[in-house]
Amino acid sequence: MRKILNINDNWNFLKNNTNELFLRKFNNIFEENVNIPHTWNDIDGASGNEYFRGICWYTKNIYINKKFQNKKIFLEFNGVNSICNVYVNEKHLGEHKGGYSTFRYDITDLIEFNSTNFIAVKVDNSHVEEVYPLMADFTFYGGIYRDVNLLIVDPIHFDLMDNGSKGVFVYQDKITNDIANLTIKTNIISEVTEKQPIRIVANLLDANGQVVKYTAKDILIEKSSEIKMPLSIENPILWNGTQNPYLYTMKITIEKHNDILDELNIPIGLRYFEFNPNKGFFLNGNHIKLKGVSRHQDKKDLGWALSKEDHALDMALIKEVGANSIRLAHYQHDQYFYDLCDKEGMIVWAEIPFISVASSTDHTGENAKSQMIELIRQNFNHPSIIMWGVENEIQIGGDLPYVRDIVKNLNEITHKEDPTRLTTQALVSMVPDTDEYNGYTDIVAYNKYFGWYNGKTEDFATWLDNYHELNPNRCIGLSEYGFEGIITYHSDNPKIRDYTEEYHSLSHETLIKIFNEREFLWGSYVWNFFDFGSAIRDEGGIKGRNNKGLVTFDRKIKKDAFFAYKAAWSDEPFVHITSKRFIDRATDSINIKVYSNCDAVTLFVDNEKFATLKSKHNFIFENIKLAHTQTNIRAVGTKNDKEFTDYAFFNKVNEPNAMYECPDKNGGFAANWFDEDLANQFTDVEITALDIPDDVFSSATRICDILENEKASIILNKYFSKLLASPMIGMIKTSSIDDLFKMLDEGIDEKLVFMLNKELSKIKK
Repeated sequence: MRKILNINDNWNFLKNNTNELFLRKFNNIFEENVNIPHTWNDIDGASGNEYFRGICWYTKNIYINKKFQNKKIFLEFNGVNSICNVYVNEKHLGEHKGGYSTFRYDITDLIEFNSTNFIAVKVDNSHVEEVYPLMADFTFYGGIYRDVNLLIVDPIHFDLMDNGSKGVFVYQDKITNDIANLTIKTNIISEVTEKQPIRIVANLLDANGQVVKYTAKDILIEKSSEIKMPLSIENPILWNGTQNPYLYTMKITIEKHNDILDELNIPIGLRYFEFNPNKGFFLNGNHIKLKGVSRHQDKKDLGWALSKEDHALDMALIKEVGANSIRLAHYQHDQYFYDLCDKEGMIVWAEIPFISVASSTDHTGENAKSQMIELIRQNFNHPSIIMWGVENEIQIGGDLPYVRDIVKNLNEITHKEDPTRLTTQALVSMVPDTDEYNGYTDIVAYNKYFGWYNGKTEDFATWLDNYHELNPNRCIGLSEYGFEGIITYHSDNPKIRDYTEEYHSLSHETLIKIFNEREFLWGSYVWNFFDFGSAIRDEGGIKGRNNKGLVTFDRKIKKDAFFAYKAAWSDEPFVHITSKRFIDRATDSINIKVYSNCDAVTLFVDNEKFATLKSKHNFIFENIKLAHTQTNIRAVGTKNDKEFTDYAFFNKVNEPNAMYECPDKNGGFAANWFDEDLANQFTDVEITALDIPDDVFSSATRICDILENEKASIILNKYFSKLLASPMIGMIKTSSIDDLFKMLDEGIDEKLVFMLNKELSKIKK
């Protein structure tokens, strides 16, 4: 029988060392003793751009008992970022490129039994042009940040070397309310020299552990065999999302004579689904609006080194807000979290880190393809996964023909690997609504930031309606939208890019209504559910962090916007007084807003009843006079004859509290790309038409191409030096100034662009 031995504890760690001598057996050179999961960027990864990216070493001595000498032994890593070289007893096993998937090595022939064996792991999270992601708006934490195991199996076993998969794939060929037709595909390996008679047995167990269906197959195996077995279930209980995430268990075994050689227990959720361009998403024939959130896998002071308890807390918070779908961005997440999604009924968008910028040296996307294959094979049996994402905002790197080819190839590979699910992609906002990109995958979604990077929040309604009119046969979703919200900053008159908690919640409140009114919108995903580490950011007075979350980076504080969604999405009764952190008020009276899903809310001011309102989600009490000292507020909601209460207090002050105003006056991460003082020098410049032929440089030329020309580079630096000095330059250098102009409206001065073109157009390419 299979044994799984976890070896997370007591690893030796040495940072920033390229010395290959460190892999020598019994080497005692190390800086500290660590337990897995571990990252060396737990602190510096979210404190600014200067976080360590380089080579580190992990070593460990393990004793392996002689009783296992007739078994096969595999060393399994569930997540190492991002390039990993593994050595056992000084022998190099191989190199794995990609920081998010499971990979294994057969170490049987290298083991010294009844003795200590030396494992050395070289981990490198530095930039390598062929390994994705190359550049993105999140920190690339280095380390062995998921479990490490020894798998001890019989010489005849389910294939453990198929791209990290389980070696068993359950195809849901046809699922209806009346019948479920399945095909169980198993890949079996035999390390025995002679042919062996074995039986493959598959028992389908219900939630109570009772066998409801059985199938088996007898074979003679030599080396390897792919076995397919059909299985049908009449009147199945369907996996029905958050309403009833019913799971069967497929218990599949390899038997020989009177022994079980190998065994797997795979949770199975039976479901069928479809996307309709006019009606949205249907699960098991029932319409469901996908109320989604996006999740990154990092946490304050932990980076990516999360425990099961950390993952469980994330799921509990996502459940509390009432979401029914999760976009697991922008890479493969921990198997434990996919398991949680299965158990809780979350509809999952799973994707690979083919994001922002494509490799300039590998135009075939080989690493993206290998990561896609790993993602699918390792997660094939999770019922929560409905769609595979092939790219995210890869167009930021420029509209390059080879990038389009990679996206199309990834779509083809995905359908070949898994014909039972759909493909999707997250297009950057500047991709035209009628671009061919929209048809590269089965369904499509856009990352749009109206109300933050450009336009106003209400523009979502106009854009969605226009897109649907232009593309009536396309299924459209919103893969990202959001606003920075920092709970220190507050305003009576919130406005775009002021970073206040009030603007953050008001904008989300507006979008909840807009999205709910459009039946054709199959789903939307808040960016992001949690604040997360992004070393390239420096805005809102906070370095190294994206602050768009509904919950803070440490998971300790739920922002007001969290409760706006909870009121609209959740059936769990509650009341929440907004702007409670906006304590000091320099006005004689204020309005108080309460988010709640109760039928009615009563407000008490200094224990005196003020008013009772009936509303839906948002209860606004107007013109509440503030006392000269402290005014105490109590909100009481009622639902099903039960009361729910929240409290707040406010101080009347003579002058506004200066700490409530964000020091970043311009707002927005791109505001730091442009020199406002320089732009002011051209206030009297008159913009006229310029003749710009194709053979000269201009604002339409890719930034990287301009930089390659000495004269053109000097001119670009003259007008956009702050942009070139930004840590974001690596992500946007294959875009043009015109591309950025289309995407952003927060400080790209037209006259600056005009002056740039006036000089650049004099230089031949």
